[in-house]
Amino acid sequence: MLQTGSGATTREAIHSAATRLFRARGYSRTTVRQIAAAADTDPALVIRHFRSKELLFLETMHLTIDDEPLLDVPLERLGERLAGLLVELGGSARGVFLALVHGSNEPHIHERLRDTHERLFVAPLRRRLSCPDADVRARMAAALAGGLLYALWVAGDEGLLRMDRTELVSRYGALLQEVLTPRTS
Repeated sequence: MLQTGSGATTREAIHSAATRLFRARGYSRTTVRQIAAAADTDPALVIRHFRSKELLFLETMHLTIDDEPLLDVPLERLGERLAGLLVELGGSARGVFLALVHGSNEPHIHERLRDTHERLFVAPLRRRLSCPDADVRARMAAALAGGLLYALWVAGDEGLLRMDRTELVSRYGALLQEVLTPRTS
């Protein structure tokens, strides 16, 4: 049965259904018809409210990470703190990350993924560093952070998934720390 109530109610139902489906199935495996069915509405209303599947995706898929834990730790422990934060991520962050990665062949989604990388990883790390090559170090550490999420969530690396979480955080934290504040010879 199609919703005939207020536009806000229909829009909210579409938004909610799209969020669930995009997180679970990704961009390419979610159709406007599936979103409409899950929202108990007509596919034409999905387009009327959001103009396109891609714009609906962009409105619903926002990755956020609390960067406060990165600000309240001494610089010499930042690598381990970041590794711990990444290992503990899950739930909606995982779904959004996977949806963004899987949809990244679409130009606007690729742009969102790049902006998310910059905003959530590079910028907070750059703010913590005062060395002349802070930007390069922040970008390298962000790449390592993204690599860990890729290994755990996209590739499903069984070796890392089976690894003791404390050991994983310690070892990966050491890698990150070496990029952030290398030992002097």
